[in-house]
Amino acid sequence: MPSLIDSILEAASGMSSRNPKFLFAPDDWTTEAALKIAQQEGLKLGEDHWEAVRALQEYFSRHGGNPGNMRELHDALDEKFHSKGGIKHLFQLFPGGPVAQGCRIAGLKVPADAVDKSFGSVA
Repeated sequence: MPSLIDSILEAASGMSSRNPKFLFAPDDWTTEAALKIAQQEGLKLGEDHWEAVRALQEYFSRHGGNPGNMRELHDALDEKFHSKGGIKHLFQLFPGGPVAQGCRIAGLKVPADAVDKSFGSVA
């Protein structure tokens, strides 16, 4: 049975290969893949886009890869970006929907209800 120190070292070694700016990114995700998807969707990613990508990746990571309630995710994004205009700001960044389009770029599975027009998503 591995000791606590061994477990910590193993976890740390796995994270060392990750981009330090994207600690919660899926294992198979890269910024290059995100840029390619963004280009295909007509977006040029700036720092605000990357901040939103990091927020989505962290949210999904903290919820076991399943965002659960879309209203909760929507509210969390609105609160996180409140100082910049909240969800309205995110729709300016991701006109295809901050959750639907943002998840595709972040390497996350787009939740089925992310295309619900009542949430403003337009996948």
